Amino acid sequence: MITANMVKELREITGAGMLDCKKALEEVQGDIEKAIDWLREKGISKAAKKADRIAAEGLANILISESGAVIVEINSETDFVAKNEEFRDLIKLILDILAKNNVSTVEEALLLKTEEGTLEDVMVAKTAKIGEKLSFRRFEKLTKNDNSTFGSYIHMGGKIATLVEIENVNEEVAKDVAMHVAAMKPLYINRNDVPSDVVLKEQEIIKEQAINEGKPADIAEKMVAGRINKYYKEVCLDEQPFVKDGDIAVGTYIKNNNGNIKRMIRYEVGEGLEKREDNFAEEVMNQMNN
Repeated sequence: MITANMVKELREITGAGMLDCKKALEEVQGDIEKAIDWLREKGISKAAKKADRIAAEGLANILISESGAVIVEINSETDFVAKNEEFRDLIKLILDILAKNNVSTVEEALLLKTEEGTLEDVMVAKTAKIGEKLSFRRFEKLTKNDNSTFGSYIHMGGKIATLVEIENVNEEVAKDVAMHVAAMKPLYINRNDVPSDVVLKEQEIIKEQAINEGKPADIAEKMVAGRINKYYKEVCLDEQPFVKDGDIAVGTYIKNNNGNIKRMIRYEVGEGLEKREDNFAEEVMNQMNN
């Protein structure tokens, strides 16, 4: 009898999907070692060998419907694979299945059913077929009411993807703001969104900078207020100079169009991840030795 613990153990060893592990165990009457060989022979466990590789390239993409939107980032090891049509089709599949299901975490999403097993099974199979580690890094789902508009922008073919939701504006205005977010990388919508600990740390840095410039402590204290306003203009969408008209702030542009921005998401592929460093000579030697 094939138990859930046996499937779990095989999955941890090989990195293959649950359904593949169950099938392998059934094929070899529950023998774990033979099941490992069966999966290797089928090419399914190849994904496990890639589990410790760095996947910091890839693509971000967006799917917008009448009342909802999904933004995702899927990573690969190299930019070459990110341009592969099969990889792009995988992203389309993920966007579509996320749009149709109510999930809020990557873990939940990986358990969603497809025609080829769970989404996790599909990821493992694609990793084995494409030959690189693929990683479903993150996603967000938004829903809107009738007076809101989604604006989206994809930069450099999917290296940066931005999604905004703005009330009482047309699609052109929403897209303009999404383009600005892609270009200027705001961290917050307005200064009220900046966490208090971030503000305090920035104030301390500003004060130390002023003291290092030779200013007395009392003068340095007074300089904090002015310079913190400059910081807000750098990191807050509302206060940044609008890229299409530097004479006005983004917040002013939105208000001039009777709008009110509700949400902003910006994905830059690989941000915060360790980057892969290729060593071609070492790779060739490893292949020769295998």
